[in-house]
Amino acid sequence: MSRVTLAQWQMLAAVVDYGGFARAAEAVHKSPSTLNHAVHKLEEQLGVQVLEPIGRQVRLTEAGELLLRRARQLIESAASLEDVATRLAAGLEAEVVVAIDQIFPAAAQAKALESFSATYPQVRVQLHESVLNGGIEMLYDGRADLVVTGIEAQGFLGIPMVTVRFVAVAHPNHPLHRLGRALDLRDLTQHRQLVVRDSALRQSASAGWLKAEQRWTVSHLDTSMDMLKRGLGFAWMPETRIGEALASGLLKPLPLAAGGIREVPMQLIFRDRDRAGPAAHAMAEALRRAVVECQPHGSM
Repeated sequence: MSRVTLAQWQMLAAVVDYGGFARAAEAVHKSPSTLNHAVHKLEEQLGVQVLEPIGRQVRLTEAGELLLRRARQLIESAASLEDVATRLAAGLEAEVVVAIDQIFPAAAQAKALESFSATYPQVRVQLHESVLNGGIEMLYDGRADLVVTGIEAQGFLGIPMVTVRFVAVAHPNHPLHRLGRALDLRDLTQHRQLVVRDSALRQSASAGWLKAEQRWTVSHLDTSMDMLKRGLGFAWMPETRIGEALASGLLKPLPLAAGGIREVPMQLIFRDRDRAGPAAHAMAEALRRAVVECQPHGSM
C-alpha cells in the first residue's frame, strides 16, 4: 500500500495553487491546520521536504517541484477514473457533439446519421460542419466528443476512415478550358480561385495551392460549388461532391499536366475513447460502417 494518500497530494497541490495554507483551506473547505498537518505528514512519510517558508509564504523545494509534477498526473488520472465511473453509472449520454469536416462524403454522413437516429432517437446530436483546423480546435478545447478530419491532431490517435480525392474543376465555358491545351499551375495564377475558409477561430490555416492573384474565400463547400457552376472561378473540390455536376456537364476537370488531383486521408478521433459514452461509440461505428457501405456503390 502507498504510504502517502491521494488526498495528501491534493492538499499539497491546493497549497501551491492558491499560494498558501489559508487561501487553499478556504478553496477546498478544510481548516488551515488540516492542510498543514497533511503536508507535514507527507514530508515525514517520504523523508523529503517539499515546502520551504519564504517570509509569510511557502514555496516548493526543488524536490517538491519534481514530486508534485508527478503527483498531478495521479490526481488527473484519479479524476478521470471517477468521471468514467460517473458516466457508466448514469448510462446513456443525453447529447453527442460531432465535428465532421465538410470534405467527408455527404452520402456516408447522411447514412450514418440515419442509422444513429434509428438506434438512439432520444439522443440529441450537435453536428458541426468544420473546415480544416476547425474540428481539431474543438477537439483540443474539449467541445466535441468525436471529430472526423483530414488534419493530424497532436496527442491523439485516429481511426482511418476514407481517403478523399480532390479534383481541380471549372465550368466548361471557363477561360481556362477555352485555352484548349494542357495547363500548368502558372496558367491558374491569372484566374480567380474559390477557397473554403478554415473554420478554426484561433489557429486557422490554409491548405493546397493558393497562388492565384484573384481569390474568393467562402465558408461552405456548397457556396463554392454554386459559384463554380456559375463560372465564377476554379477550385479543387472533393470528388464525392461533384460527381453529378461532372456527369451532367456543369463542371469539367481542368486538364492540368500535374497537380490536378490530390488525396486527403481522413480519420475519426475520440476526445477520450475510454470516457466516451455508448452513444458516442455508436456514432463512431455508424460513421465507420457508412463509409464501408457507401463505397461499393460508387456514391463516395
